[in-house]
Amino acid sequence: MFAIRYRYIFILILSVYSYANIMFIGGEKLFDFEINGLYLFGVLLLVVLGVWELNRLVDSRLARRKTRIHSLILLFLASVMNVFLVTFLALIALYKVVGIPIHWELGYWKLLAAFAFRINLFLNCVNAILYFMNKLKQTELETEQLKIQNIEAQFEALRNQINPHFLFNCFNVLSTLVHKDADASSKFIAQLSNVYRYLLYNQESKMVSLQEELTFVESYAYLLRTRFNENLLIENNIRTHVDWIMVAPASIQMLIENAIKHNVATKKSPLNIILEQQDDYIIIRNTLQKKEVEEISTKIGLKNIIGRYKLLSNLPVIVESTTTQFIVKLPTLRLAT
Repeated sequence: MFAIRYRYIFILILSVYSYANIMFIGGEKLFDFEINGLYLFGVLLLVVLGVWELNRLVDSRLARRKTRIHSLILLFLASVMNVFLVTFLALIALYKVVGIPIHWELGYWKLLAAFAFRINLFLNCVNAILYFMNKLKQTELETEQLKIQNIEAQFEALRNQINPHFLFNCFNVLSTLVHKDADASSKFIAQLSNVYRYLLYNQESKMVSLQEELTFVESYAYLLRTRFNENLLIENNIRTHVDWIMVAPASIQMLIENAIKHNVATKKSPLNIILEQQDDYIIIRNTLQKKEVEEISTKIGLKNIIGRYKLLSNLPVIVESTTTQFIVKLPTLRLAT
C-alpha cells in the first residue's frame, strides 16, 4: 500500500483532512505560542509525509526478507519508531520556522506524537486490509488454477480410456470378418481407418460439433452392419444443422457400443437403436433385451461419458430404464465465448 503510484496525492489529501480537523477544534491554540495556519499545515504535511515514506522504506526491505515474525507485525513495530523520529524532526522544523530556540518541550512533542500515532495507526490498518485482500485474491486465484488443473487431469484420464476401449472392440469385429470375406474385410479396414482417424484427430478435443460426431457414427454404423446385418437397426432421427451444438467426442458411439454389448441382437429380435434430439438433449435409446449371460465388462463406457459431461456441462447425463427401453440423454454443449 505504501508504494502505490499516486501516494503523494493521498498524502496531500490526508494532510488537508487532518489540518481541517485540527483547525475545527482550535488548531491555532494547540501550542502556547502563536503559529501561522500555513506553518501548521506544513508541519502536519511533514509528519504525514515522513511517516508514510519511512514506512514505505521499511515495507520494501521486509518484502525482500523471510522472517518468522509476520511482516505486518514487524512493519507496525518499525512504524512506531518512525513516528518518534518524524515527530522529533517535525518539532525542530517548527521551532526553526517560528523562530523559537531549539529546546526539548515534552508537551509540544506529545501533541505532534498524538497526531502522528493516529495517522500511523490508520495507515497500518489500511495496509493490513489491503494485504489480506490481496492474499485472499491470490488464494482464490490459486484455488481456481488448481481446480482447472484438476479438471484437466480428470478429463485427460477419462479421455485416455476411449481409444483402447474402442480399438479392442473393432479388432474383435475384424477378427470375425477376416476369415469370411476378404473384400468385406478390406472395406471394413478402410472404414476402421476413417473411424480411427476421427478419434486421433479429436483426442485432444473436449467437444466436437454434433455434425462431426454423427458423420463419425455413420462410419461406425457401417462397421456394425458388416457384422450384424439385419440383426441391428440404427435409426438416426437427428436433423439439425446448427453449428453451435457440440457433444463430447465418441460419446454417441460409446453408447451404441454399450447397447450392443449388453443386449441380444438376432434376426428374430433385432436390436433397435434410435438417435433423437429433444430440447437441450441428444437422446440415444435402444430396445432392452438383455443377454442372459452378461459379457465381462470393465464398465468404462457409461461412467466415462457421465464423468466427461460432468466436467463439460451444468446439465446432468440422464439415464432411464423401462421394461422395454434403455435411454441415455446427453446434454448439448456450447463452445465457451
